[in-house]
Amino acid sequence: MPSSGKSPVASQFGALCWREKDGKVQVLLVTSRRTGRWIIPKGWPMEGETPSRAALTEAEEEGGVDGKVKAQCLGLYSYTKHPDLKDPQDCVVAVYPVKVRRLKSRWPEQAERDRKWFSQKKAAKEVDEVELSRLISAFDPKAVKGL
Repeated sequence: MPSSGKSPVASQFGALCWREKDGKVQVLLVTSRRTGRWIIPKGWPMEGETPSRAALTEAEEEGGVDGKVKAQCLGLYSYTKHPDLKDPQDCVVAVYPVKVRRLKSRWPEQAERDRKWFSQKKAAKEVDEVELSRLISAFDPKAVKGL
């Protein structure tokens, strides 16, 4: 079969970082390094790590999150990494809930990213990916066992 020239879809793991403040859910978003748009922390699979643990590691590195992750996948969303460059990569992200205990004042990517708490509704509007927006909107911490 001839190659279409497209690379296969890559898997990533993302963290929906959340807290409750005044009885309302807030979601932590970080900026992407290249474009500065609001995203959730996410990254590639890590050897020897479960998908949920890899998501927590990304939250720690990208947003300075100290939190607790659950292995219960909230859902999937897709996006194209670097759609405006020569070699775009189609990705599917499995999203895991991370309950944030605190944000560290120093973290590995603080010079490269901003981070900000949003209401759940505002966070859903800030992200570009429709599927991710739906995941954020539908998130219910009571449905996540053990958090």
